[in-house]
Amino acid sequence: MEPVLSFLATSSDSDSDSLLESAYVEAVERVDDVDETRSRVLDAAYEQFCRMGIQRSTMEDVARQAGVSRITVYRRFATKDALVEQVVRREFRRYFDQFLIDIEQAETAADRVVLGFVSSLRTIRRNPLIGGLIATEPDLLMPSLIGDGGRTLATVRRFVADQLRREQRAGNVSNDLEAEFVAEMMVRISGSLLAIPSHILDLDDDEQLAALARRFLVPMLEPGVPRLDRPPTAP
Repeated sequence: MEPVLSFLATSSDSDSDSLLESAYVEAVERVDDVDETRSRVLDAAYEQFCRMGIQRSTMEDVARQAGVSRITVYRRFATKDALVEQVVRREFRRYFDQFLIDIEQAETAADRVVLGFVSSLRTIRRNPLIGGLIATEPDLLMPSLIGDGGRTLATVRRFVADQLRREQRAGNVSNDLEAEFVAEMMVRISGSLLAIPSHILDLDDDEQLAALARRFLVPMLEPGVPRLDRPPTAP
């Protein structure tokens, strides 16, 4: 099998959309799966992968867990890779869903940045499948995240930038804010914390994460961050 999450960058469902991009669109458009048997198989696969790991699980294991025949599984998912792709896609859909729910609780743009940052790290790290891969099999996960030419980062940046532009339209942050640039920096900070263990921060402590976001991310909402369409000035 390819590196376990190499399909984050490219999806078998589309020549242009990655799994993250598809999950993002589904979350924003509130798309739901109406095939009950397909959902049942995905639930079973998720439980199986969390318990035994992706590489040690077979389609037969998933069929047994779901209480359906192996043929039924193959009718919905032609290969194991296709099944794994859709399980991971659904977990990232849940990540985007949870992010949108969490930031709705905030009253200000600054609070939404803080809650969004904490929600992102908490949801991914505590996800039994994705968080488990980060913790126990980083050699399988990280090449997929950093070896795709930046496409995974670009998808999450697009998601964050959309939230920032929504704040601009509502008049909560300056229209001079370069949403794409600020989103890029926020996502890179979050990504580095997920990828590289910290010996200073307790990434399981929401209060520490919130304090970090208020100190370093919230100030990015102020105009003055260099715009991407302006060449850097000489010192």
